[in-house]
Amino acid sequence: MTDRSARPGHDQASYAVRCEWGPTGALAVPADYAVVVDVLSFTTTLTVALEHGIEVFPSTWRDARAAEHAVRHGATLAVGRFEAQSRTDARHVSLSPASIAAAEGIERLVLPSPNGSTIAFALATSGAEVLGACLRNASAVASWLAPRVAAGAGVVVVPAGERWPDDSLRPAVEDLWGAGAVLAALGCDSVSPEAAAAVAAWQATDLPDALVACASGRELVEAGFADDVAIAARHDTSDVVPVLTGESFTDASGGAASPARSVRTTG
Repeated sequence: MTDRSARPGHDQASYAVRCEWGPTGALAVPADYAVVVDVLSFTTTLTVALEHGIEVFPSTWRDARAAEHAVRHGATLAVGRFEAQSRTDARHVSLSPASIAAAEGIERLVLPSPNGSTIAFALATSGAEVLGACLRNASAVASWLAPRVAAGAGVVVVPAGERWPDDSLRPAVEDLWGAGAVLAALGCDSVSPEAAAAVAAWQATDLPDALVACASGRELVEAGFADDVAIAARHDTSDVVPVLTGESFTDASGGAASPARSVRTTG
């Protein structure tokens, strides 16, 4: 587990609503609720899966234990995007949200990814309640969080980013937009400058053209996954609220009006 300690100020604890990048930032900025944003594609695929009634188990990327995880839970293990693309069996699904939309007969899914899923998996033991958000469900997640923030909870929104070939973090602008969409809909007054910057980036975005034109979008389009980018670009078309309960994400949208849980003091 990554050390959660941070230099003074880096934990953004003076603000109720915070924003920080990637796996290291997710663990360095403690909060009662952590919202993982990986637009292309983990949290978009997660959202589509829950729309289709599929329970999703996050997992670290290229982990041999993922297959054991799937067997233990009676779940389907998502394969690599290109491997799934070459198969005709609908049960072979991947990080491609289009593959989830076309799948049949799947009730549980182990969904590894190098960024969003890995971050969610790491946060599972952090003490934060973990949510997944994307452009499709940004306002639904914000609505679920709003009464909890009003009751005193702290929230960190985590744009997942991508990886460079040397495994260092590549801040991905689509995740900044997704984080900003959640934060803008949340509308809290106590917002860190980092969170405010994400809101400003979102408000300057022109969808769907910007998502197609950004580096990650172009990469997927050129690889034959234009449908995935189109699915990811549909802002506020979903009401699902993915919440990690135990080892899996399920839809908590029915609990939007429930009382906020007790919260610890984080700032």
